Parts: sequence; structure tokens; C-alpha cells
Amino acid sequence: MSKTTNRLAEAASPYLRQHAENPVDWYPWCPEALERARREDKPIFLSVGYAACHWCHVMERESFEDPDIARILNEHFINIKVDREERPDIDQLYMQAVVAMTGHGGWPMSVFLTPDLQPFYAGTYFPPQRRWGRPGFREIITALAQAWQQRRADILNSAQEITEHLRRSLRWQLPPGEPSEALLRRLVEVWQDHLDRSYGGLAGAPKFPHAMELRALLRAYHRWHETSILDMVRLTLDGMMRGGIYDHVGGGFHRYSTDERWLVPHFEKMLYDNALLALTYAEAWLVTGESAYRRVVEETLAWLAREMTAPGGAFYSSLDADSEGEEGKYYVWTAAELRHILGSELFDLVAYVYDVSEHGNWEGKTILAQAKPLPVCARLLRMSEDDLLARLAQARRLLLEARQRRVPPGRDDKILTAWNALTLQALALAGVLWNPRHLEQACQAADWILTHLRSQKGELYHACLPDRPPEIPAFLDDYALFADALITLHECTAELRWLESALALADDMLRRFHDDDTEAFYYAQSAHEPLLFRQKDAQDNATPSGNSAAAWMLMRLWHYTARQDFLRYAEEIFRWLTPLAERMPTAFGHFLGAVDFALGPVQEMVWAGPLNETQRAELRPRIWQRLAPRRVLAWIQPQVPAARYQPFSLLADKTAVQQPTLYLCENGVCQRPIVGLEAIRNYFDQTSANAAEA
Repeated sequence: MSKTTNRLAEAASPYLRQHAENPVDWYPWCPEALERARREDKPIFLSVGYAACHWCHVMERESFEDPDIARILNEHFINIKVDREERPDIDQLYMQAVVAMTGHGGWPMSVFLTPDLQPFYAGTYFPPQRRWGRPGFREIITALAQAWQQRRADILNSAQEITEHLRRSLRWQLPPGEPSEALLRRLVEVWQDHLDRSYGGLAGAPKFPHAMELRALLRAYHRWHETSILDMVRLTLDGMMRGGIYDHVGGGFHRYSTDERWLVPHFEKMLYDNALLALTYAEAWLVTGESAYRRVVEETLAWLAREMTAPGGAFYSSLDADSEGEEGKYYVWTAAELRHILGSELFDLVAYVYDVSEHGNWEGKTILAQAKPLPVCARLLRMSEDDLLARLAQARRLLLEARQRRVPPGRDDKILTAWNALTLQALALAGVLWNPRHLEQACQAADWILTHLRSQKGELYHACLPDRPPEIPAFLDDYALFADALITLHECTAELRWLESALALADDMLRRFHDDDTEAFYYAQSAHEPLLFRQKDAQDNATPSGNSAAAWMLMRLWHYTARQDFLRYAEEIFRWLTPLAERMPTAFGHFLGAVDFALGPVQEMVWAGPLNETQRAELRPRIWQRLAPRRVLAWIQPQVPAARYQPFSLLADKTAVQQPTLYLCENGVCQRPIVGLEAIRNYFDQTSANAAEA
């Protein structure tokens, strides 16, 4: 018998459609719902989550599918369901309220609002009945409905106080600061104080990857060459890639680990985590040459290509934690299953490397995780490491084939501009380091976004779904991260069109988001519907904040263009965020990467003159042979009209060159141009020899 559906059945968001058969009278966030709340003088129950969220599914099964709870909600509230990935502006605003009222945040997010959208009660997951010290959801909504009828004045006063607190937090600022190396040093000190010296990462559980902080630490190591900094990064990267947070069969990382050993993850896979971690492991390979880091990148990007790539080349958002109603079912094994799939000899090898036992390591099943580093396993098994890797690759192929016959977790097929931008960065770097196919994928995805998520007037959109036109205007992080990724594509491909598109997006961003009255950038543009107030996002969370991304991107473009407005706007952000980062550096990982770049010294490397693809391919390993976090790389191609280079002062006076020429400048001081391929090769060979001696 078919079930009755609610309004969410027609929603674009897969997360909203997951709730289409709930007996709750859900609305998406829309004028109709807000008007009904005002007309009927009812409070709003706002529920925010995302498609891959395990505890969102739990609360749905326990509460939103319960007819009695639905009856109370439908009678006393206007119920609105929001996908946090589709409407990050709503999520950011009311998450501040949740944190202010409870001291912590997370999803599912449950917020109760007055009809004029002021929050008065909030939390995250609530069990249906009182449990684990948490009040039951049924008793909460019953009590709030009664309070709305009998103690309305108290609720309105509380809502006004909370709203005013949020307004003050937006206006409140520390005295502006000037960025310095001390900010990076402060991050290093915090990690040294709180490092888990057994498993890496910050001590305690749950344990998150902190990819942006690891990238900032790599930059601190590059700046000071202190081995203790690199040791912290390597310990963490090694712990993650050996743990269960990494998918040893299919590649890619789960969201976070519930334990301190990186063993038991929450099993959702998010595009942004895998983009940032692939980028981090690739940069760590540049520093260390560790072959295992390259394998992690390649396996993660193979997973993206296999399971997360949309027609046309862009990338989907996430995979669910659950399949067939169970968290992690798709990813775990019994010893009997493994033995049947692999055969006894290969099973014995896999069981040794991945610590497989008959009783399992999680709820009677096994999450594959390496108990020891592979070189140690090879030595103890009296095998070469290459032979061990070959046998494990054979086992992974068999296990992946078997796993693909299972019911897969659900996929959120939203295409989000900002998350795709992060993925382009990882693909581009892996493409110039190892596999040109990755660079082709990055270019294909960027072209898709420019075609399908940008209007003919140049307006960028935040998201779209298959067979639906985009509707939500882009947010600050969409503009900043995508423009930054396009700059990287120019560095990796030599094509000017990427730099031109980045410049156009940056100009559009300035017009749409800048706060001309004070400083820095709003998260939402004026084209978005007004909420309680316009916010500015400061902290880097699971993804870079819009302001930290804008600061880094504008500083890069300033080196290309010498435009003082780019420098001025970036400096506003640095002055605003510096005192906040001093207090809490672990919330500003991406910003600290921008600080490192801004502090310099920045090397400007410009290639001019005729270079065919064969010559570029030959030079590419020399250009990308080590991490260069404070470098601007630009290309001039003779076939491109000189007029197109005029907006880029770094390039404009170097177009009339008849043979391969390399220009090098640092901190406003330029060296004599290096002319001819042989001289350029000698320069890089000598630079590499000097770096090895250092």
C-alpha cells in the first residue's frame, strides 16, 4: 500500500525528500510557511540536517515517523525542514543560537522560533522519551506548546534576548590585529600541547581530521624547518590512513572517528572531507616523498571518479552513513565473509595486515584497519613491500567487487559550488604531480560549473540537482573558493581563461558581499532573502569560512593584477580575524594558510615564450618537485593576444618573447630573466641540489 506524502515529496533536496512520507506536516523553508506561522500565530519548529547524517535518520525514525509526536507538532507548530547544505545561511544563523543556548552544536539541529523567526529554544538530537540525561522530544514539544499558550510573554522576552545576543556577537569585535608569524606559532603550540602522541590528531574522542590545520602546519614546517612540526603531521596522517576512518577497500575517508584510535568512524563520506584530505596528503607527499601518501590520494580520487562523479564531470555531495537502515553495514565484514571471498591464503594475509578476528572489532563485525605500518608487516611476513602491496591490491579488488553487490548507501546528488571548488584543487595538484587525467577531470568539472551554475549575466549559483535548474544564489564561500580553484587551474594548465574567470568572479564577489560600512564580507548577498540579520562567517569549520577563503584568493589575485582594492579588502579580513585566530587557532586553519601566504616571501614565477605540451610535460616535475606554498605561477602563451593579458600586470609587459623565458621575482625584487630551455633546466637542477643540501 502506498504511503501518503507531504510537501517535501516535490523538494529538490534529497534530504528533504527523505522526510516526504513522515506524518509530520513539513514545509520546506518558504514564504508560505512563514506567512502561515504569522497568520495562525504559531511557533515554528525548524529542523535542520543533511542527507548523510546518521543521527538525523535516527531522529526521523524515532520521532518524525511517530504518529503521536506528529500530531502534537502538526497541531501546535508550523514545521519546517531545511537541508543545511542547500541553505547554509539559515543553518549558520540558527546554529549560533543553538551554541549560545546549549554550549554545543551539531546535527540534527532542532530550533523553535517565534513567528517573526526569533529563536527561543534549541538543541540537537532529542530521543523520543527521556534518555541518557536528555529530555524526550515528546515532552519538550508538549511543554513548549503549553508555554506558548500560557506564558507567551516569557517566551517572547527570551527570544528577544537571544536575538539581541546574536546581534551583539555580530557587532562585537576585538581590536584589529596585524597578522604575523606568531599566529602560526600559536597553532603549533596548541597542537604540541594537545597532540595524541599515540595515534595522532588532537587528543580525545570523537576525533576529526582537521585537514586545514594540517595544511597550515605543513606551511609552518616549510617556514621554520622544525622536524617536530612535521612529526605531528606525519603521526596524524599515518594514524588516519591506517585507521578505520579510511576506507581500505574503496578509498576515501569517512566523516570522523568516534574513538581516539581512528578505528570506528561515523560512516558517511563527505565530498569536502575527501577533497581537503586528498589535498593534504598530496602536499605531505611533496614534503616527505612518502609513497603511502600518494596511494591514499590516488585511491581517494579513484573513489571520487567511481562513485561521486555526475554526468558532465562535476561531483556529488555525500554518501550516507546507513544502508538498509544500519550504520556502516555496507563497509564492515565478518571473518567468514572475508574467507569466502578471498580464499584461505589471501584471507590469512588480509587478516594479519588488517587485524581481522573471528569476533570482530565493532559490534561483532570487522572494520578493516592496519594494526601496523605496511613496511613492518612486510618485514614480519618476510615479503618485499612491493609484493605485499600487490597481494593487498588483489584482495581489495575482490572485496570491492563483493561489496558492490551489496545495497549501497544513499547518495546526495546535489552539486555544490564550494565543495566542487575544493575538489578541483585536489585534482589539479594530483594531475600535475602524477596523473594528467586528474587535471582533465578538474578542467571538465570547472567548465561544467561555469556552464550550469553561472547565469549568462555572470551570476554564480550555490547548488543544483539533476534535471533541475539552479535557484539559490551563491554564497561568499562559493565565490571565493571557486575563484581560488580557477587560479590554481591556470597555474596547472597555462590557460589564461581560468585566470580571466577568476578575476570576473572576484569583482562580482566584491560587489555582492562586501560590507562597505565596516569591513570584511557578509556570507549572504543582498539577493538572498533577508533573515534576522546578515551574518559574517569568521571561523573555519568543516570547510573554509567565506572570509578566510576570500582573503587567500584576493591575495593571490593581487600578485597577478597589482590591484590595490584586492589588497585592501584582504587586509581588512586579516585585521578582523587575526585577534580571533590568536585566541582559538584551531578554528582558523584555512585562515592561517592565507596568513602564511600573505606574510611571504612570495615568489612570482612567470613563464613566457613558446612552450609546447611536450616541453611543459618535461618541465612539470621540476616546477612541482616540492611544496611551494608561497608561490604565484603564471603563464604567457604566444598565441594569446597580448590585450588579454593587460588586466594582469604581472604578465602584461612580458608578452613579446620569442623563446622560452622564465621570470622570477620575490618581494618586489626581480632577477635577470632565464632564457632558453637549457638554462631553465639548469636553474631548476641547481635549485633542487641546493634544497637537498639544506
